[in-house]
Amino acid sequence: MFFKEIHTRMKMILLVILFVFLIIILRIFYIQVIDYKKLNKYATSLWNRNLPIEGNRGLMLDRNGKVIVNNITTSSLVIIPSQVKDKELTAKKLAEILKVDYTEMLKHVSKKSSIERVHPEGRRLSFDIADKINALNLPGVYLVKETKRNYPYDKYLATTIGFVGIDNQGLSGLELLYDKYLTGEYGAIKYYADAKGNKLSLDENYEQPQDGMNLNLTIDLDLQAALERELDNAYMAYNPDQAWGLAINPNTGEVLAISSRPNFSPSNHESASKEVINRNLPVWATYEPGSTFKIITLASALEEKLVDLENEHFYDSGSVHVENANIHCWKHGGHGEQTFKEVVENSCNPGFVTLGLRLGKEKLFSYIKKFGFGEKTGIDLNGEENGILFNPDKIGLVETATTAFGQGVSVTAIQQVMAVSAAINGGNLYKPFVVKSISEPETNHVILKNEPTLVRNVIKSSTSKEVRETLESVVANGTGRNAYIEGYRVGGKTGTAQKAVNGRYLVGNYIVSFIGFLPTDKPEILVYVAIDNPKGVTQYGGTVAAPIVRNILLSAIDILKIEPRKEYMSKKYNWNDIKYVKVPDVVGMNLKDAKKTLKGFNIEISGEGEKVILESPSANTSVKEGSTIWLYLN
Repeated sequence: MFFKEIHTRMKMILLVILFVFLIIILRIFYIQVIDYKKLNKYATSLWNRNLPIEGNRGLMLDRNGKVIVNNITTSSLVIIPSQVKDKELTAKKLAEILKVDYTEMLKHVSKKSSIERVHPEGRRLSFDIADKINALNLPGVYLVKETKRNYPYDKYLATTIGFVGIDNQGLSGLELLYDKYLTGEYGAIKYYADAKGNKLSLDENYEQPQDGMNLNLTIDLDLQAALERELDNAYMAYNPDQAWGLAINPNTGEVLAISSRPNFSPSNHESASKEVINRNLPVWATYEPGSTFKIITLASALEEKLVDLENEHFYDSGSVHVENANIHCWKHGGHGEQTFKEVVENSCNPGFVTLGLRLGKEKLFSYIKKFGFGEKTGIDLNGEENGILFNPDKIGLVETATTAFGQGVSVTAIQQVMAVSAAINGGNLYKPFVVKSISEPETNHVILKNEPTLVRNVIKSSTSKEVRETLESVVANGTGRNAYIEGYRVGGKTGTAQKAVNGRYLVGNYIVSFIGFLPTDKPEILVYVAIDNPKGVTQYGGTVAAPIVRNILLSAIDILKIEPRKEYMSKKYNWNDIKYVKVPDVVGMNLKDAKKTLKGFNIEISGEGEKVILESPSANTSVKEGSTIWLYLN
């Protein structure tokens, strides 16, 4: 019995031992076969080191593929403290080159870390500094590739594009708004080191970084240059408090150019004030629009068939009485007897008060909201404001009257251009946008595309046609004459708005503006410019802003290849206007007859003979009176 019990115990012990051995064998199998990759990765990580390589940030390009924002290759300083042989000497040499405190640099080289990035002093170094560090050939000191954001056009589009921080992260503008698309992914140079950090003689591996996506903008860089040039000229000529402008395609909502003053350089944004950096004035600034707002009243009255522009007359005595208020015309003594078309041409306030009162509070403000005022347009830029309309409960006859000519309401420039676009493009209100598409850098494959977005139809196409033709008459015969371009159909409207601070209007302080477009039969571009408190000049939109818009439209004619029209409105010249005339055709005439035909021009002759074989400028070209005409003889 005793031996039997011993035998049983031995069997049990043997079974336990066999079971333990089986578990050990299974565990070894699991480690060696099933969990090998995972454990090998852990083991490798103990002696694997990475030198990070930054992926390029995505480019920004204009609508024609021209690069607006790119990157330049730089180097950044990385230290592997365990490989530094002489920490004091290394810290001293690096501190001298980087012009930083020795103590701080010593902290970097003495850090108990596998890799130490010297930040921010060692980031995005110039080639000169990088060469000096490289020439030292110090153990444990490495230079790794980084890219630095480059803005080759400096201040162009500054508040729209924005800028990046030291880590290439977007901090404002499109750089911030589209940061997740623009940001690339890091790659690395992988090498191996022992437990003390000493580099092992094993092959290095290169892990390719991934560049960020490219932003393809709706901006036309040539048009942008024209806008920037004209705002610079206005800033020098008039020393305004602020200025802003933008150009759009009225048929799609694509922003073709946008800028404001004061401005800043994205490459040197630290020196600019927060107010300048964070205020993209065409979408941020709210102000009383003045007479450019009359386009909305005009379109609304025409849509409701409340006015016959050609046949209905209005007498302007210089003011109109509404309830307990006297509302004055800008022209002292008024415009007298005029048709309602002349009311628009003359920008007559009492005439527009009449139109506003005919519409009434409900209809006028209903159209104002339909045209997009009082709410954000939804443009893909940060910082957009709503604008301000009267509280519906506080709108009486006076508020209705003043709103009709653009006083008492607050708008943004982007609201203005989108509303006027709807008034002239056939009646369609579009959502504006700046980013046309986002594409992959290697293949240019489009991963996101913005299409024109119709918000709503506001007026009939027949009404829109009448608005266009009336605004063409404003440029040919009215307050917008300084925007007239001979041979082209230009429409537009002036604006002169008194600025208000703390509920009181300032004396002699106006925001003057002009909104213009061409051709009026089929608009391709609309331009709006506002100058805040121009100095040393009579503060009228027609005097200051209209010539600026004209210059931008002249550039647009060449850039967009807009053809002249055979039929267009002739300008009604004032005594002090610069007059334009068409060059007569004298090719084929004898010289004597040609001179008679060109009476009033300055004639220069090239060649010999009696017959004209060529003239320059060519026949039917519009030139200033008294211009020089070159005649080439046979």
